[in-house]
This record gives sequence, C-alpha cells and structure tokens, in this order.
Amino acid sequence: MGVLRTLIIKELRQFKRNPFMPKLVVAFPIMLTLVLPWIATMDVRDVQVGVVDYDRSDVSQKMVSRVNSSDYLILEGVYADHDSALKVLEDGGIDVILEIPSGFGKSILGKPEKLGLWSNGVNAMKGSLGSQYLIQTVMSCLQDIRSSKGMDLPDGLIETVNFYNPTMDYKHYMIPALIIMLLVMVGGFLPALNLVTEKEFGTIEQINVSPVNRFVFTLSKLIPFWVICFIDLGICMILARLVYGLSVAGSVWSIFLAAAFFILVMSSIGVMLANMSETMQQTMFLMLFIVLSFILISGLMTPVESMPIWAQKLSWCLPPTYMVEIMRSVYLKGTSIAELWVNYAALGGFAVFFCCLAALTYKKQQ
Repeated sequence: MGVLRTLIIKELRQFKRNPFMPKLVVAFPIMLTLVLPWIATMDVRDVQVGVVDYDRSDVSQKMVSRVNSSDYLILEGVYADHDSALKVLEDGGIDVILEIPSGFGKSILGKPEKLGLWSNGVNAMKGSLGSQYLIQTVMSCLQDIRSSKGMDLPDGLIETVNFYNPTMDYKHYMIPALIIMLLVMVGGFLPALNLVTEKEFGTIEQINVSPVNRFVFTLSKLIPFWVICFIDLGICMILARLVYGLSVAGSVWSIFLAAAFFILVMSSIGVMLANMSETMQQTMFLMLFIVLSFILISGLMTPVESMPIWAQKLSWCLPPTYMVEIMRSVYLKGTSIAELWVNYAALGGFAVFFCCLAALTYKKQQ
C-alpha cells in the first residue's frame, strides 16, 4: 500500500505540473454541458407502439392496421387494458401507447370520443417524434374514414400525456448521454496519454527497473483519473441542475456507483491501449476508434432499437450500453439499483476484466 500511495502521489503531481491537463479537466465538462445539449438532435425510426383497444370496432381495427403498416412505427401488440400496456411501457418494451375508448367507432361520425396517447419521456426524442408520427398516422386514417362520409375532423381529438419528461425537453434526454460521453473521453484518453507520454520521454524506464509489480503500477495509473472523472461528473450534475433544472429523479449514489465501475472500464481500456502502443499517434488512433464505436453503437446518440439486428446484438457487448440504461433510468425515471442489477453486474464484470487485461498487457521489460 505504501508503494501504491507513493505512485499515486507521483501521478497527481505530474498531472498538476502539466500546463494543459488541469485546465482541460475543468473546462471540458463545463463546455460539454453548456453547449452540446443545445445543438444535438437526431431523427427516429421504428417507434414501438402499443394499442389499448376498448372499442374493438371496424374503425379501431383500421387504425391498428394503419399503425402496423407505417414505415416509422412498429406495432408491438394490442392490449386488453391500460395497466397492461403501461407496465410494458415502464419496462421499456414500447415507446408510445394509443388508447381507443369504448364506443369510438360509433362516435366517429358525430362528435368523436377523445383518443388517449401516452409516451415514454425518458427518451424525449423518440417519445416526442414517435407521438407525432402516431398522431399523423391516426389522423390520416380517421380523415379517410370521415372524408368518405363527407365530414371533417374536429379539433382536440387526441389528448397526449408524456411520462418521466413532461415537457419533452430534448436536452433532458441528452444530458445523461453527454455525461457518459465525458466519462468516455476523460476516463479513456487521459490515462492513455499519460502513460504513452512517459514512454516517449523515457521516464517509464525507472518503473521498469523497480520492484513495482504490474498490478500496483496499473492501479497507480487508474486511481488518479478515477478521482478526476468523479470531479467532472459532479460538475456536470451541478450544472445540469442549475442551468437546465434537471435533477436526479432517483438516488445520486446509484449514478456514482455505476460511474465507479464505468470509469474503471474506460481507464483500463486506455491503459491497455497505451501498453500496446509506442507513440502518441498510435494511442490516439486506437482510442479514437474505440470511442467512436462506443458512441455510435451503444445508444448514446441514437436508439439501439433503430439499428440493424447485428448492431443491436453487438451493442450488448459494449460497456457504455449498460451505463446509458442506468443513467437515463435513474436520472429521469428514478429507477433503483435493485431494478437495474443486471446492468450494474455487467459493468462490474467489465471493470474486473479490463483491469486485469490492463495489468497483464504491461511489460516490465521494454
């Protein structure tokens, strides 16, 4: 423990003496939180829809058929009651619920009953656009029916309720993703660049001829940046609360526990790639490839459900996929650790695996 403490102090002093890194660690989370939520936007396809059909008339069947034939919507099922559909929505099985009240088919030629529409606001982009797609599809179907009778549609036919993100503010959906992106960048790049810099300057030779074993050396590279990432995480969460009014719906400690595992994963990957590289350019290229893969495939920017089947399967092999699920569920829905234990277990397994891999790839003799 004495050797580890000495090495950690050495790493912190080395980090402090760097004229650029301390400024980057503070400025990066601030800029990421204040700028990117305003400019990030995405389109959505394959919105999963559940229909609660209390009417069971020819009109309701035509509406269900129109939803099923849409290029943007996927009909996941027709449910017997609202509670059944809501349970599936809470579990993430569907994105939008369309409720057709009893007697709607008979009322369509007079003053129609109001349709109910409930969307999952955890994914504000998908919930908002999915609701709009569904409204357009339903209104088109009803317009065709009433037009055949020479009648127009009345106003206020559909009443929309958004769960977990009532204002459907897209920034609330993106901020948890941007926080994860921060942990990916800072937790992955900084340890990698720190280690490869020592290689280029030749100072790592002093460690190579010392009795420090590879596991202690690896921990000394991981722990300082683990602490730095926690500081950045705290900065982002405070700014999200002050600037956007977005506070954690669940337990803050649930997020920090997930971050503890995830930061170890990213830092271990960074150290492992630095162990395999000889120059800064090699490390940067490898880390850039890893980071882009994580961002594009893990559901950080686009829903996993909108990807091809092979990409969806690949996403569950990537650590950020589990972190995305935890962050958005805890931040917006208030989900507990017990409900997300599979995701926590997966991150813990990834952390142990990559920490061991980082240690084993370090070679004492260069």
